[in-house]
Amino acid sequence: MTTTLTALPLPDRPGARLSGSGDLDTRQALSAAIGVVTGLPDPVVHLDLSAVAFLDMAAVAALVEASATLSGQGRRLLLHDPPYSLRKVVEMFPDECAALEVAA
Repeated sequence: MTTTLTALPLPDRPGARLSGSGDLDTRQALSAAIGVVTGLPDPVVHLDLSAVAFLDMAAVAALVEASATLSGQGRRLLLHDPPYSLRKVVEMFPDECAALEVAA
């Protein structure tokens, strides 16, 4: 069964709401969504992950890389409502995931 990942712009702030799963089948869609969000000129961009069921290690790594890149530009990528899979990876690899910023 092929999984899907969709991204829609957030209506109230710069960023996107992702829905679906981030895995091998959706790698290109995730990369495209991250590219659009990180390309926004705002100092803080948002990713609403409340409708994401699962993110594999590569998806988490892509988010870490995007977050680190923005941080190097003096900007922030703020993650909202991450799925359990992302929280578990952060718990297991805190140093490697240090660039991730999750909204309270």
